[in-house]
Amino acid sequence: MAKIYMDNAATTKVDDEVLKEMTPYFNEKYANASSVHEFGQEAKNALEKARKVVAKAIGAKTTEIFFTSGGTEGNNFVLKGLAFSNYPGKTHIITTKIEHDSILSTCKWLSEHTAQVAYLNVDKEGFVSLNELEKAITDKTFLVSVIHGNNEIGTLQDIESIGKICKKKGVLFHTDACQSFTKVHLDVRKMNIDLMTLNSHKIHGPKGAGAVYIKEGINATPLLHGGGHERGYRSGTENVSGVVGFAKAVEVGEKKYVRQMEELRNYFISEGLKIKGAHLNGPREKRLCNNINIRFDNVDAEALGGYLENERIYTSTGSACASHTHHSSHVLKALGLNQDQISSSIRVSISKYTTKQELDFVLEKLKKTVEKLSKWGV
Repeated sequence: MAKIYMDNAATTKVDDEVLKEMTPYFNEKYANASSVHEFGQEAKNALEKARKVVAKAIGAKTTEIFFTSGGTEGNNFVLKGLAFSNYPGKTHIITTKIEHDSILSTCKWLSEHTAQVAYLNVDKEGFVSLNELEKAITDKTFLVSVIHGNNEIGTLQDIESIGKICKKKGVLFHTDACQSFTKVHLDVRKMNIDLMTLNSHKIHGPKGAGAVYIKEGINATPLLHGGGHERGYRSGTENVSGVVGFAKAVEVGEKKYVRQMEELRNYFISEGLKIKGAHLNGPREKRLCNNINIRFDNVDAEALGGYLENERIYTSTGSACASHTHHSSHVLKALGLNQDQISSSIRVSISKYTTKQELDFVLEKLKKTVEKLSKWGV
């Protein structure tokens, strides 16, 4: 069988329609969108058309969307931008123990410079306690940042309820929706979301493109200074081809494929849990439609992944963004798993291109490999 890519939470294949939409902006419509001449304005118009597409997808105003290079930049911009803005007497940030590394690393940096950070616990399935959140908010709190769909275990937080609490308490609410965007309906007004991070390459768009939503009236200090692009919030020549591709990925989106992915996810989980010593990490319900994270008793996930790779099956043991650090998963640790359980966990993430035939092949190889490694004690 050809290679089977099961690491779509790390990145996705660019959709053919997206690639086709982008191509002219490399070699035909390649002008700088900041140039005032006709050629430049053609690129500028493409940029603004893309902004409308992204804004409409989350129920925002066009003027509330600012393009970035992706999720990491967006998360850094939101947290640092708010921390260094004028919020007199407000120095307290609340986040969770299962955030993406770009949130946790930014919070760590801010705690060394200008802010105090509180980290909410989660339950064994990765859910935040709304009561704990409400109790954690003080008169010093200016921001709550909670990831929507977790990149490792797929847990979908109740962001609408979190948004209500934040609104009631008078604090800003930010969510990292990079994994959930287009897979779950998002409405920033209904959900009381003040700021949101989005990216392109998780939804079959190009790498190097993303956006932040900043509700009208909120001030943030720019992360990048220069020519004042993106209405002064994000200097740097606009990545027109990337943004055009991002918008097209939103248009062709995941929505019509969500049910298909949910059915395949449920099928894989049900069959995978039939393997001796298998356990699901994260919830069965309220889970990203493309996320599966399973651990196997007495099996090393790195060895398991290596054997699967020999079969041209590509999976992950956690977040791709943190893989180079060789650190144990902070997400699985927050669920209460011990080191042996963490080391035995593997993530399988599917896409709209995944087929049942592929899943059956993966399950067959997975079962045989787990049995072999269990017998060897590897």
